[in-house]
Amino acid sequence: MGARLPHAASGDAAPGGLRWPALALLSWAACFAVWRLFGPDWPAAIVASGLGLILAGLHRQAWRRLIVASGFPLALLFTGTDLPAWIWLIPLAVLVLAYPRRGWNDAPLYPTPHDALRALPERVKLHEGARVLDAGCGLGDGLVALRRAYPGLRFSGIEYSGVLWLLARLRCPWAEITRGDLWAQSWREMDLVYLFQRPESMPRALDKARTEMRPGAWLASLDFPLPGQPVFAQLDTGTRHRLYVYRVRELQA
Repeated sequence: MGARLPHAASGDAAPGGLRWPALALLSWAACFAVWRLFGPDWPAAIVASGLGLILAGLHRQAWRRLIVASGFPLALLFTGTDLPAWIWLIPLAVLVLAYPRRGWNDAPLYPTPHDALRALPERVKLHEGARVLDAGCGLGDGLVALRRAYPGLRFSGIEYSGVLWLLARLRCPWAEITRGDLWAQSWREMDLVYLFQRPESMPRALDKARTEMRPGAWLASLDFPLPGQPVFAQLDTGTRHRLYVYRVRELQA
């Protein structure tokens, strides 16, 4: 599933453990509540839009800020048209399909810049026919970046969202992309696992790598390091992101 600050220590502010897109839905609801409470008129709409801007500022990703800030003004604009009321169910349905409730604890759509992994082969040498997994592949941007770095290898992806899984399969026909839970699928056969997840997901990724991956395998994480582990290499990606590379045999208990 966007831009993010390069070395953020944590994800978006999420009071009470709320996740995206629940935060966006609650932000829009708050704007509508303010508009109804103090209006509904244009001065109230200005106040509600200002609240949307404030709530948008809680998010680090630029694309999330844009979605939260623009949701209420766009909705208000279209309420003045002859569109039927049920039309608002369409974007909500798309949101639910793209982000199933079970997947809210994993990272939403974070596209990997296509050249972000170009330095990886200089530090991680993979044999011909090696298996590479993008765990949580979204639309397939990470797979595209991995293929640019390692042409000719065997690529796999896993994505929980049915919509994103289908689009990734259409976009990356050369990869084996399965729909499912990245934490349930085994990493045992993989020579390299690539992640672009949340900081909160990294302890779980560490446990899974230590439990399942072979000693000679590798794990690479964009932006977020494994907690308390020696880094084999930190690579400058030529973007605002940093790549953390780990040799599985060096991961500590």
